[in-house]
Amino acid sequence: MVSSNRPVSNAQALWRGFSMRCPNCGQGKLFGRFLKVVDHCAVCGEDYSCQRADDFPPYLVIIVIGHLTIPAVFLVEELFAPPIWLQYVIWLPLIALGALALLQPTKGAVVALQWQLGMHGFDQTKKRRVPASPPTFGCTQVEAAGCPQ
Repeated sequence: MVSSNRPVSNAQALWRGFSMRCPNCGQGKLFGRFLKVVDHCAVCGEDYSCQRADDFPPYLVIIVIGHLTIPAVFLVEELFAPPIWLQYVIWLPLIALGALALLQPTKGAVVALQWQLGMHGFDQTKKRRVPASPPTFGCTQVEAAGCPQ
């Protein structure tokens, strides 16, 4: 097991989660099955048993798919006026497949966001990753480092 204590930016953690990889090391798989998050990373050992993505990923997927498809539906209706059965044949599978395709990456990004921000049970891992800054006793960071302003 490789332990990585290098800092991970918010964008990097979100991208790793969206790519369905461990937000800590970026190598291990985040999912064991379609929407089942693994208990821990097989590469770095990061614990994911405390994640609580719950219903937030489906809400995000519904918002994204809705904002992409509804304008397209209105545009096709206005330009071509196809019969309603053809609209159903086109849009229902497109919406369903789009939602299924986005659900797992979105859940990965939500888990990565929780991990990065130290939410739910990830507060201990965040404390381990982010070193405590030394007290400055009222000084600015520049003054504490002994640098002139």
